[in-house]
Amino acid sequence: MTWAEICEDPALAALPNRIETDRWGRVVMSPPPRSRHGDYQSEVSGLLRELMSRGRATTECPIQTSEGVKAADVAWASRERRASKPNDPVFQVAPEICVEIQSPSDIEAELLERKRLFFEKGAQEFWLCDLSGNVRFFDPAGAIPRSKLCPGFPGRVECD
Repeated sequence: MTWAEICEDPALAALPNRIETDRWGRVVMSPPPRSRHGDYQSEVSGLLRELMSRGRATTECPIQTSEGVKAADVAWASRERRASKPNDPVFQVAPEICVEIQSPSDIEAELLERKRLFFEKGAQEFWLCDLSGNVRFFDPAGAIPRSKLCPGFPGRVECD
């Protein structure tokens, strides 16, 4: 199935699960995230909207990778990058910033694999928010002390 077919399938749309694909195009479903995960997604997205202009923050952003379609928990894409996919249901080039919010069931190796995949597709930064709201920042060369694209973004997100 293509990503467009997956998006248009009413049976899949009715499922509460997060849907992605693997490298062979098979549908992969994960349980819905817990409320704390959504709190962090909302907070990160809101901060990006406040701090960044000339683009848009979005949640559950589908990105076509070499390992299938992976949804970044939060992403920020410039107007130019968004314009490159006017009617495409999936980003062929990753947004400039891709953020993963760690869940209790996440495996660190899987999150780091997502980092690699998003950088392969053109992301400029990858952020990882842990279960306590601490944010680690990466560029393609490795860990960085703070975001270069959004230097005002805090190293800790508060969700009270």
